Amino acid sequence: MTVLLWVSVVSLLAWVWLTCCHGLFWRTDQRLPPGPEQPGPRRWPSVAVVVPARDEAEVLPLSLPGLLAQRYPGEARVIVVDDHSSDGTGALARELGAAGGPALTVTVPPPLPDGWTGKLWALRHGVELAGPVEYLLLTDADIAHGPGSLAELVAAAEAGGLDLVSQMARLRVVTGWERLIVPAFVYFFAQLYPFRWSNRPGARTAAAAGGCSLVRRAALERAGGVAAIRGAVIDDVSLARAVKRTGGRTWLGLAERVDSVRPYPRLGQLWRMVSRSAYAQLRHSPLLLLGTVLGLGLVYLVPPVATVAGLLGGRPAVAVAGAAAWALMAGTFVPMLRYYRLPVAGAVLLPFTAALYLLMTVDSAVQHWRGRGAAWKGRTYSRPQEG
Repeated sequence: MTVLLWVSVVSLLAWVWLTCCHGLFWRTDQRLPPGPEQPGPRRWPSVAVVVPARDEAEVLPLSLPGLLAQRYPGEARVIVVDDHSSDGTGALARELGAAGGPALTVTVPPPLPDGWTGKLWALRHGVELAGPVEYLLLTDADIAHGPGSLAELVAAAEAGGLDLVSQMARLRVVTGWERLIVPAFVYFFAQLYPFRWSNRPGARTAAAAGGCSLVRRAALERAGGVAAIRGAVIDDVSLARAVKRTGGRTWLGLAERVDSVRPYPRLGQLWRMVSRSAYAQLRHSPLLLLGTVLGLGLVYLVPPVATVAGLLGGRPAVAVAGAAAWALMAGTFVPMLRYYRLPVAGAVLLPFTAALYLLMTVDSAVQHWRGRGAAWKGRTYSRPQEG
């Protein structure tokens, strides 16, 4: 057997294992039931919605009105933490809040101290301002919530005895680059953190989506508060780990009525979104980076290469092994494309998208080695920080 045949067979076996034994990561059925199908609690607990916002004047008119129009039967308030914006975010939030709805507070945190990321410092300020509420909804400024979103999250937490309920917001897929890269972003995240495993009590896997996470205040305090993850660039996963590590139960699923309105029309914008935290995900380890590059190459790039090389070189065994692996790869990607209401034929392009992600990951490491690290909204976190 030639080396290419061996490699293509190993790639095929990897896809058989990923498809059948890796938490069915490719399924998209981890979702909250719609409000009418989910019984509410006898008493609706108090909730504070905390929205960290830095230079978000472009998206706030598309997201904040939805939070202020929530049909929540209990006590709820919205806190927008204007993280020293330069585009009038705070004034715009106050203007939008004048239309009515839940009580709105707009506040500015103290200057960012060393050892904190900007978002988490803003969240800490908002959480402290929230007072003794029972739940905190931590949501990003670009996330638009349907009118029943808050009630659905709280009902799920109360019914399931959950300490953290998180939804992966449906990201925007309007431009060609968004259609190519965004569904794969969610697919790869689910492959890293299979939702079923994360939702299983006692399992080591723990993950959340930072754009929409409802957490019990008692569970957050038991985990050490926001300060416990103050330097985390990937704050959502860090929060889920902290809650689960201290005995809490977490749930993560795909959203139906929670959407991101932030546009990423150009490749460069999507590239920065991924590369700013990719190397942090690998714990800034050169060995993990090498393993990731080799793994991505074996799993995603070998199948099309083997298929084409086998067909052109007259080696049917190589072509069959490569095509079978490619078919499994594409088949597992189809549910995600359907979730995003995109043509399923695009599943065959996943190897090309994976190659882009491989380059983004390498670029993330290069930027870290150059001292630029994770850059976002005018701030750079060049070294990994632990809470």
